[in-house]
Amino acid sequence: MENINFKHSIIFFNFCIFVGPIYLMLNYEPVIFCLFLILILGISHGALDNIKGKKLFKLFGYKKTVSFYLSYVSISSLIIIFWLIFPNTILLLFLIVAAYHFGKEDTIFSFRKKFFISECLFFFKGSVVIMAPLLLKREETNEIFRILNFNIFEAEFFSNEFLIGMLFLGFLSSLYISKKENTNLKGVMVMDFFSLIILNLFLSPILAFTLYFCFLHSIRHSITLIFELDRSFKQGLKKFIIKAIPLTFITAVMFVFAIYFLNNFYQLDEAIYKVIFIGLASLTFPHILLEYLLEKNEKRT
Repeated sequence: MENINFKHSIIFFNFCIFVGPIYLMLNYEPVIFCLFLILILGISHGALDNIKGKKLFKLFGYKKTVSFYLSYVSISSLIIIFWLIFPNTILLLFLIVAAYHFGKEDTIFSFRKKFFISECLFFFKGSVVIMAPLLLKREETNEIFRILNFNIFEAEFFSNEFLIGMLFLGFLSSLYISKKENTNLKGVMVMDFFSLIILNLFLSPILAFTLYFCFLHSIRHSITLIFELDRSFKQGLKKFIIKAIPLTFITAVMFVFAIYFLNNFYQLDEAIYKVIFIGLASLTFPHILLEYLLEKNEKRT
């Protein structure tokens, strides 16, 4: 598995170098293409949450599968409702939680320290996903935030010096987390950092995020799930695809329906932006909560 993740990082790093100049020549904003990738590849890495949910609920003594689905959908629905009422608060909370999630899940080896040190390091590492577009494509990124009714990052506090400092902390965190690992794993962390910088240097914020989310974050998480299903990558991949299709399809249909509805009130691109980020937020919170509770309760058993 370690070797596969190392090869994956090399491929993704070279892909970032290759795709940047091509995008500059095309000078085209493929928002619909980004939506398609997120619906097919991005969402699928969480499409086994139902299996994990059943496992967690068994640990809690609940045998009915419907309990998990009701809980998951309820949390997702509450996030959407709260976003509509308190967009600044919920989006800021989402960015903080997402930064920690990206930093932790993209780290392919176990790392743990006391007194929240590991949580802080994961947050700084994952915050590169958010800080890089703000530094390198600030106007375009703020335009997306404007569409989402979010204006916190327009404050003077988030100066270029602050953003550079956050990126530097992200890089140092990657080095510290991997300091005791072998050369391959250290290489993974460094390549992942510079892949994000390259993407946001050349591409638009939405395309940079989509390529990261689908081809680095989602695929890496999926690789872990594949090996949990079967020791053979080939057999595990087949099982993963079969198990991931139902929830991926249902979620994709819901996203498309939401875009169709919102297109009555907003331009198509704005409707897509809202559905992508509000939809991902509504899925990310229960997804992270599920991962956290499962991890904690498995350690106790």
